[in-house]
Amino acid sequence: MAKTQLGARVDEDVAELAKKRAADLGLSIGDYLARLVQDDASGLRARAVDAAARFLADHQAVFDEAEQAQQTPRGAHAA
Repeated sequence: MAKTQLGARVDEDVAELAKKRAADLGLSIGDYLARLVQDDASGLRARAVDAAARFLADHQAVFDEAEQAQQTPRGAHAA
């Protein structure tokens, strides 16, 4: 497939984040951005976010209990 060059202006912090994330994935910036666009256009990103939201909703009590246990000082007992 032929490649087309695009140009975009983004904040420095966004550019650095994109560079780091692309490097972490072993991708060029262009390939990383292409992946993001493809995932977004295919609905993959939306489905992943929806799945994460359902998971959190289904297991919120477990997370709340774990968080509460971390906030309770060690050795503290109910009266």
